[in-house]
Amino acid sequence: MSRIENDDTRYFLEIDLGSLKIIRCSFDQKQNLDNGRQNNLTVHRLFLTKGQYNKFVQRCENELKSIMDT
Repeated sequence: MSRIENDDTRYFLEIDLGSLKIIRCSFDQKQNLDNGRQNNLTVHRLFLTKGQYNKFVQRCENELKSIMDT
């Protein structure tokens, strides 16, 4: 099943504030992202443009395999 990418798609990294490590690199529809609120106080969600997201994923492809959504 492929995920939808359209004008409502938001690209992001989630960073653990304790270790400052990326714990998730993904995208989702904006209505599924709690309207921009971050309910988990230990994680910061950093939003990226589609171009920034694609460049990041391309440059870090091997390192991200363990944390990216499938």
